[in-house]
Amino acid sequence: MKMILAVMPTGLIDQISQKLIESDFRVTKFASTASLFSGGTTTLMIVVNVSQVDRALDLIRTNVPPEEDRIDVPPRVTIYVLKVKDFARVYDE
Repeated sequence: MKMILAVMPTGLIDQISQKLIESDFRVTKFASTASLFSGGTTTLMIVVNVSQVDRALDLIRTNVPPEEDRIDVPPRVTIYVLKVKDFARVYDE
């Protein structure tokens, strides 16, 4: 398994997370801080099988606005792909 962490301007989160969810990816989003963005950043965390990494990355990349559509500061999306040694869901019964 792999964990994808995608750090991006908060303004991009809704569109990108919606596309991931529509494609059956489980997405966790949390606020993050970066000095380059005055409007704040949000990080998406997506845990996927190795075979799903390329599809998830493609969905993220294709939903970042093209350079000519960007106003002021161009959005920068930083993506980390990490190995996941163990993964479990804990449910309260």
